[in-house]
Amino acid sequence: MKGAWTLSMQNESAARGACILAFDTANEVVAVGVGMYTEAPGGDPENPTFGMVPLACREIPAHRASNTILLNEVDATLAEAGVPKGDVAAVVCGRGPGSFTGVRICMATAKGAASALEVPLYGVSTLDAVAWRAWAEGVRGRVLVAADAMRKEVYPALFEISDSEISRLTTDAVVKAAIACEWVADQEAKLPERAGDLTILGDALVKYREIFEPLGAIADESLWAVSGAGLLLAAQAGLAAGDIDLSADAWHGESNAAAARANAGAAPVALRPGDPSVLLPVYTRLSDAEENERIRLAKEASEKTDALSPRDLSTGVQHANVVSAAIENRAAVVAEIADVSANISYRPLDAAHAAGVAAMERECMGSDAWSPSLVADELPRRDRTWWAAYDGQKLVGYCGGWIVAGQVQILKIATDPSYRRRGIAAELISLVASDARNLGATEMTLEVRESNVGAQAFYEKLGLAIIGVRPHYYSDRENAVIMTGPLPASGVSAHDESAAPVVAGMELQVSAVSGAPREAAATAVELDSSKRPLILAIESSCDETAASIIDGQGGLHSDVVASQIDFHSRFGGVVPEIASRKHIEAICGVCDECLATAAASLGVGSLRWRDLDAVAVTYAPGLVGALVVGLAFAKGAAWGADKPLIAVNHLEGHLYANRIAEPGMQPPMVVSLVSGGHTMLVHVRDWGDYETMGSTIDDAVGEAFDKVAKALGLGYPGGPIISKLAAKGNPKAIAFPRALMHSGDLRFSLSGLKTAVTTYIQKEQQAGRELNMPDIAASFEAAVVDVQVAKAKAALIETGAKEFCLGGGVAANPMLRGAYEKMCRKLGVRLTMPPLSACGDQAAMIAEVARDRFAQGRFADLSLDVKAHAPLDEPY
Repeated sequence: MKGAWTLSMQNESAARGACILAFDTANEVVAVGVGMYTEAPGGDPENPTFGMVPLACREIPAHRASNTILLNEVDATLAEAGVPKGDVAAVVCGRGPGSFTGVRICMATAKGAASALEVPLYGVSTLDAVAWRAWAEGVRGRVLVAADAMRKEVYPALFEISDSEISRLTTDAVVKAAIACEWVADQEAKLPERAGDLTILGDALVKYREIFEPLGAIADESLWAVSGAGLLLAAQAGLAAGDIDLSADAWHGESNAAAARANAGAAPVALRPGDPSVLLPVYTRLSDAEENERIRLAKEASEKTDALSPRDLSTGVQHANVVSAAIENRAAVVAEIADVSANISYRPLDAAHAAGVAAMERECMGSDAWSPSLVADELPRRDRTWWAAYDGQKLVGYCGGWIVAGQVQILKIATDPSYRRRGIAAELISLVASDARNLGATEMTLEVRESNVGAQAFYEKLGLAIIGVRPHYYSDRENAVIMTGPLPASGVSAHDESAAPVVAGMELQVSAVSGAPREAAATAVELDSSKRPLILAIESSCDETAASIIDGQGGLHSDVVASQIDFHSRFGGVVPEIASRKHIEAICGVCDECLATAAASLGVGSLRWRDLDAVAVTYAPGLVGALVVGLAFAKGAAWGADKPLIAVNHLEGHLYANRIAEPGMQPPMVVSLVSGGHTMLVHVRDWGDYETMGSTIDDAVGEAFDKVAKALGLGYPGGPIISKLAAKGNPKAIAFPRALMHSGDLRFSLSGLKTAVTTYIQKEQQAGRELNMPDIAASFEAAVVDVQVAKAKAALIETGAKEFCLGGGVAANPMLRGAYEKMCRKLGVRLTMPPLSACGDQAAMIAEVARDRFAQGRFADLSLDVKAHAPLDEPY
């Protein structure tokens, strides 16, 4: 499609001739459009009309393969339009709603591409783009767009389309397909009566046409999906509304991490329009785990045992409530393991603490206080989010918000007077904002007493501004100041000079491993050849978002990790949907910090994507929703910077983690990979040549630690807690089984051991005996270690290898490391173990693999996709 639409618009700040690249993969179509913002031909020379001139558009059926075809189709569309990628002035992507995976593929690719191209990134609603496609094809009047939301649900939205504009009549929502007609009737009852029939379109009609047919006229099937033209028109509407900025004031590659360093100790760095780190998908609900948690907590009575204890933001340890002698014992043990009494912990507010909230309300709010019943009535509402802060079991703060029409209205926020000035209110606001962002909100608003200048200053630091006054708002007739602004970014309050950088609510673990900084005047182009190639590697296979930069000599110049453990701990394990959401939120900030840290290590003023020699990424194995964010971002960045892409197997990364400790080590060797998802012995004949000699037939070692910790009421993750307990116990106290110890092969089994521990706990409790938790932990750990060591010894003897190595999160276990040291001394075998920081998931190990693959010229193309499973033995 070429030519100009007749929709008139004017945006004086937009650069004339600016080319926009737009794409969407929210559902079963890959849509791409390339357009130019310029003067529409055929207009009045005295009063020209400016608009988006489409240069090339295409729609391709995805068949669930959008990650493999998106960038190739982008290249083809740019070529058809005659626009080099370097001439793209902005990237626009569909934000959904739609398939969770499809939306994230689109957004992660767009974030990577915009970051590397150093152009602003903006998002448009996929539903709006469908409506604009209909506008371009002449549809007018009241329109219903219904997108497939899976799970027998749909995303419906009503629009009014005229010759000159489109008006959105409803906000984003998700409803069961079976009651979609009722939803439409309810919404239309609130709207002016329409003049004609309702026109219905959207890909939900593929499954649910019969449900929607009674509502009106079904549009031609060619209009059901998003299109490149629709995306460009939605972008044009964004330009007209001022939501899209193509001026010099927009983001153009500025490093927020570098700005934060220069701004240390001052106010938070203001994010500029178009910053790729800001954009997030449209969500219409929290994850299933979070929604189910809120339903359960809202129903809990105060006398009922609380099955989820507050999460500790420093340790990630959960703590059981004191409801019986046995649980008192557990609480005492946990308090002894990790001194948590001095730490403030946070979790969603539950009904059991409604009375505590009301009591604090009376203390802090006076006559405007809410009653316990009013607080309890709020908790089960799906458009509310409430968080609380605790010191041990004591409620010390709370905050609640109401999400409506793209905005979260802070209903209540208070902190115990004796706990103020400790950052509790800022953390509560951040948690409410995070939930609101996941429910589609982009703004925050609240009322504060006109006399409370301290609170007003606090909210101003969060980015809110005074927009008006409500006269006599409070019960004592004091005025309320209305404050509104964009949702505060996660961690916005942590800006003091000593604080670690915070991204998406996660405190970054940042290190520059190698080399003293050179003189800062040097540029990346001037780096000597020994520093080449410079490779940035990304890891996102589970619940860590990580990035690292390595040079040609193996020098690690940055290693940045954002761990999500605090977001998963209260659920007792990793929630895949939460993991994927946090990756898309954190990926830009993590890579930004990685580049800034490496620049400082290398002694250059800045390091940009174009200064790199390659981009590497974990493509398998792992959680698909997590992997896809890292891979799509890496592909977008490699494409935007015109750099080669390197695919890395996550398990191979754990093998290479040993090179962080011993850079010169060489195969052959035997490696024990032990983590939450894997337990195996690998014969490394050479780098890239592996044989899996044996693996678990059921549970992995890390998984067994987590399950035993859960059985003991000690929370997640179980490994560190069990390990600390075991150090105080007797490993011979309980004779737990050593499964497959003498099987004659190198297979492992942990399921029977886990069951034996659980059965022992149940029998002790039934007999009324107090659990000796240190002895249970020590005996369990000894049973695990004995089998691991015996199998490793057999593998070394079988292969004749003279070197033994470890890999994976469980490789940090002190008892296991000590046992392997003894074994290797007796066998006369060299032992290499990764540093503790390299046992868990991080990107330094991915960078190590990438360095070898770069030297071998083993690059991937842009059709690379993720894999949940990928055996080490298979070359790639």
